[in-house]
Formats: sequence, structure tokens, C-alpha cells
Amino acid sequence: MNNTTLPYTLLTRDNPVLCAYCTWVMVLALKMMLMSVLTGTFRAKNAAFANPEDIPKEGIELKVDEQVERIRRAHLNDIENIMPLLTIGFIYVLTNPLPVVAVNLYRVAGVIRIIHTIIYAIYPIRQPARAICFFVCYFITIYMAIMCIICFF
Repeated sequence: MNNTTLPYTLLTRDNPVLCAYCTWVMVLALKMMLMSVLTGTFRAKNAAFANPEDIPKEGIELKVDEQVERIRRAHLNDIENIMPLLTIGFIYVLTNPLPVVAVNLYRVAGVIRIIHTIIYAIYPIRQPARAICFFVCYFITIYMAIMCIICFF
């Protein structure tokens, strides 16, 4: 980490770390937004409405559908894990890390979150597949947080 670099020089499109961060923020934000669409699609497909006012016609009961709940849990898992990654990931840009390290951390974290969603919500796979995905991203986030603490302390 080069602590002599001014922060405003790091926040330009010439910084490959910032570009990688922004790219993966957008990918993960779009993925999270698609989870809402996926939930709604499966609610309609499986007639698993959460609220009485959502029921399209009388005679349909409110019910819990395991497929819908699995997608909702995957979405909640995204919120719990991607939001800290994005927050810490931005501050990590300001530490002026080695581009090859930072860019690959963002790539791995982004791809692994997509894989996590696929093996959790779309094509469930037995553990430890999901746990491995979770911990890879978790440790990347912790690593970046520690590097930020070291840099700014």
C-alpha cells in the first residue's frame, strides 16, 4: 500500500482498482435486484402469495412455498453479505492496494456470490458447497477490512 497517494487520485477512471470495484458493484447490485424479480416470478408460478391483497382471485389461500422461501433466504443472505463487501470494498480502494490483488479479490468475491445464489436458490447443492462460497467471500471482506484498518490506523 502506498500511503502517499492522495485519495482524489485514486477516485478516477484511470485507477484499475476503482474500475474493478465499480464493475463488480454494478454486477452484484443487478444480481440482488434480479432476486426480487425471481421471488415474484416464483410466487406467481407457485401461487404462493404473502399478502391477501396480492391474491389475484378468490378461493386461493395464502401459503408458504419452499422454493419461494429458498429464494427469499438467498436474497437475505445477499443483503447480509454483499452490503458489507461493498462498503469495505470502497474503503479498500482508498488504501491504494496492488491492482492485481484488489482486482482479483473483487472478481472472486463477485463470482462466488453469483455461484452461491445458483447453488442456494436455483439448483440446490448439498453442503459444504454453499458454506465454501460463503466463507470465501467472507474472508475476502475480512481481509480488505484488516488492510483498511492497518492503512488508516
